[in-house]
Amino acid sequence: MKLWKKDTDSTTEVDMFTVGNDREFDMDLAQYDILGSIAHVMMLAHVRLIPEAEAQTLITELRKIYRSVTSGHFSISPESEDIHSEIELLLTRSLGAIGKKIHTARSRNDQVLVDIKMYLRSELEALVYCIHDLFTQLQQLSEQHKDVLLPGYTHLQLAMPSSFGLWFGAYAESFTDDVTTLIAAYTVCNRNPLGSAAGYGSSFPINRTLTTRLLGFEGMNTNVVYAQMSRGKTERIVAMALANVADTLAKLSMDVCLFMSQNYGFVSFPSHLTTGSSIMPHKKNPDVFELIRARCNRIKSLPNEIMMMTTNLPSGYHRDLQLIKEHVFPAFTQLTDCLSMAKLMFTHITVTPPNLTSPLYHHLFSVEEVHKLVGQGVTFRDAYVQVGRAIESGEYAPTSSVNHTHEGSIGNLGTAAIRQHMDELVHTFPFDSVRIALNKLITPE
Repeated sequence: MKLWKKDTDSTTEVDMFTVGNDREFDMDLAQYDILGSIAHVMMLAHVRLIPEAEAQTLITELRKIYRSVTSGHFSISPESEDIHSEIELLLTRSLGAIGKKIHTARSRNDQVLVDIKMYLRSELEALVYCIHDLFTQLQQLSEQHKDVLLPGYTHLQLAMPSSFGLWFGAYAESFTDDVTTLIAAYTVCNRNPLGSAAGYGSSFPINRTLTTRLLGFEGMNTNVVYAQMSRGKTERIVAMALANVADTLAKLSMDVCLFMSQNYGFVSFPSHLTTGSSIMPHKKNPDVFELIRARCNRIKSLPNEIMMMTTNLPSGYHRDLQLIKEHVFPAFTQLTDCLSMAKLMFTHITVTPPNLTSPLYHHLFSVEEVHKLVGQGVTFRDAYVQVGRAIESGEYAPTSSVNHTHEGSIGNLGTAAIRQHMDELVHTFPFDSVRIALNKLITPE
C-alpha cells in the first residue's frame, strides 16, 4: 500500500530504491505514528470533520495496534511502503471505509515530522538519564580520590599539580554543559508540526492547538512552511548536542588510554575488562576506551553529515530528508552504549597514586615555589625569575605539598554545587508532562 498511489505502479527498481531502509527505521517510529494518529483523530472529531462514534472506533483500533507494537508483535509488511502506510492499511482492513478517513487534513510530510519529533524527545530523555548515571559515578570517584594528587599536563608536558578529584570532577561538570545543549535540542523537538500537512496548511478548519496539547508539545511550529523546513534542521541541532556529549566522552577515553600506559601508570582495570595481544603476553589493552573514543569521534561527524545532506535544499519537502533517519537514529544507541560501557569500566577502576617526590615530578611544583616567594613579599615577576634560575642551576629543591582552597581547586572541588547545577538542568526537561499527555492517548477513559 502506498498513500500516494493512484492508478499506476512504480517499477520494482524504483520501489526498492525510493523505499530504501525506511521499513527498518520506521519501526522506531511506530508507536509515535500511532500516538500522533490518535491525537489527529481526536482533533478531527472535535472540529466535526468525522463523527464522534467513528473517531472512537478509530481510536480503539489504534490503541490495539499500539499494544501490538509495544509488545513486540508488530511488523511492517512488504506491501506497505512505510509505517504510515502500514497503519492505514491495518485500519482499513479492520474498519473499512472508516479507516480511510484517518488521513483527512494531513500529509505524510507532517505525519513523519511529528513522529520524528516525538521519537527524538523520547531518545533525548533516555540519553539524559544515561548521562546522569555516569555523572553521578564520576562525582563519587571525585570525592573518593579528592586527596590523591595527580600531575597536570599542558602540551603533554608536566605543568602543575592536579588531583584525581579534579580529574574525575572535571568530566562530571563537562556533562552539565552537554546537558545544557541537550535542553536546547529538546526544546526544538518539543514544537508540534502536525497540521502543516505538505507544508502549506489545509483548507479544513483544523485545531492545531488541540493536537499540540494532546501530544504534550510545549508549543507548535506555527508557520506551516517553516514546520516543513524544520525537518533536517531539527535533526542537525540534535546531532550537535549528541556530538557535544560524544566529545566529552572521547576526551575522557583518551585520558584513560594515556593514564593506563606504563609511562603514566595512574589507573588500571581488572584483566577481564581489558584485552590481550596475540604475540605479547604482558599486554592489557584499553580496547573498550579506544572503541568508545572511535565511536564518539564518529558521532562528532554527524552534524556535518546532516549539514551536507541538506545543503542547497530550497524550502518545501524533498526526498533527500528521508536518509537522515539512517544517520541519526543509530547514533542514540551508539552513544548510550558508550556511556553505559564507560560506567561499567569506572565501576572497576583502580587509582594508583604517583610518587610525586620522585625527581621525575620535581618541576611539577615550580609554580608552588613561585607562589611561596610571592607570599614572602617578592613580586610575582621577580619570583618567577628566581625559581627559573634555580631550576637552570640545579639548586631547585621543591616540596610536594599543595594548599589550594579557592572554589573549584584541589582543596575545594565544589562537588555539591556542580551536582545541584546538574539536578536543576535535568529538572528543566518537561519529561513528566510529556509522559502524562501521551499516556492519556493510549489509556481508555
